[in-house]
Order: sequence, then structure tokens, then C-alpha cells
Amino acid sequence: MADETGLDFSDQSSSLESKYQQLKGLYNPHNVQALKDLYTHLTPIQRLTIPHHPNRPTVLDHILNITDKDKWVELHGDGAGYNDPAIVTDIGSIDGKSFMFIGHQKGRNTKENIEHNFAMPTLHGYRKALRMMKYVDHHGFPIITFIDTPGAFADHLKSEELGQVTGSGGSGGALAIGCANKLFMLENSAFYVAIPEASAAILWKSAQAAPKATEKQSIRASPVVSKKKNI
Repeated sequence: MADETGLDFSDQSSSLESKYQQLKGLYNPHNVQALKDLYTHLTPIQRLTIPHHPNRPTVLDHILNITDKDKWVELHGDGAGYNDPAIVTDIGSIDGKSFMFIGHQKGRNTKENIEHNFAMPTLHGYRKALRMMKYVDHHGFPIITFIDTPGAFADHLKSEELGQVTGSGGSGGALAIGCANKLFMLENSAFYVAIPEASAAILWKSAQAAPKATEKQSIRASPVVSKKKNI
């Protein structure tokens, strides 16, 4: 973010992490309130750094945490000879009921992020997701998707090889698996048409206006709820 906007919140993030580590092991009402205050007073643009924390749970972490023990299996392939690791697809059970889980998979470190293409799917990933959706629709399984991506990846060479036309990333990367009967957002998540830097460059002709764009877009969970936006 600092490279594109000139804004760097790494110091604030480090300070937050340090304060959190100091307070989390000392339970009393004052410390509980202090922990809440650490996040309550963040600006919208600062809050957007939270979803990028490397220790946040990944999609596979969520799946393992909510499914019955040893009752899930990962599925691979788009049916055309490709498997995109940026999209993971799993069948698992919760309280004995079968579900299909589909989501963007990030890594814990640089090696894992490269392996999963930083959770930016190509056409092969969406084709894999569509293949699995059709499969479970035939069997009547509910589908749960997890959205955690900076956007789609324009894989022009392979797309042209398969006779496909690709668009830009951003909103399409999330919306491709985000159109659902119900959409839930975690407190510090964000859902947007375009990243704040892109919106700022379009509307205010400068990526430096990213903080203003973040505020105006109301892309975080709490503004969406408070304004009762239908997304």
C-alpha cells in the first residue's frame, strides 16, 4: 500500500500488535475495553490493513475448524486439464450434513502465497468452482463460499489457449463466487467494486486520495450494516 499511495501504516500495525500482546494475557475489564479501543479508533484506511495480516485464518483453516473431524476431502481440477490452487474446493460435513466449500486460498508466507498465486484465481479456478457447483447441485448439497482475494488474475496466455476472453480483476474476483442467497461479512472484512487506490485514481485523479475513497465507498462491514445497503 505504501508503494502505491505513499501511505504506510506498518508502524501503527506493529504498535497495535505489541499492545495487543501486552494486554491479551491480563484479563480485567479495563484491558478488555483497551483491546476494543485499539480497533475502534482506527481510520477506515487503517482498518483495511487488518485483513492482510499474515496470521489471519485462511479458507482451509475455516473449513477445518467448522467441519466434522476427518470428514472432508479436497477436490481438484476444472475438467479441462488444469487445477488453479488459488481456488480450493472441498466436500465436508457439519453435524453429519454434507456441504461444498469453495474459497480463495492465501498462504502464510511468500512461498505459500506464490503457490496459491496470492489468492488471485485465473479462469481455471472459476471453471473449477463452477464444475463443483454443478456437481453438488445434482446431489442437493448446500454451498458455502469464502471470499478472500485482492482480485482476479488476468491469465491471458492460458485463457487465449482455451478460447476465453478475460476482464480486469477487482470486483470480479470476489463476485464470481460471491453471488449467494445470503452474504455474511466479518467485522474487519471489506467488499468493494474497486480497491481504494483505483477508486481514488478514477474519481480524484490521485491514489493519494485512497483514505477519502475508503470512507466514501463504505466498503467495510459496519458501514454496510448501518446504512442497510443491499449488497
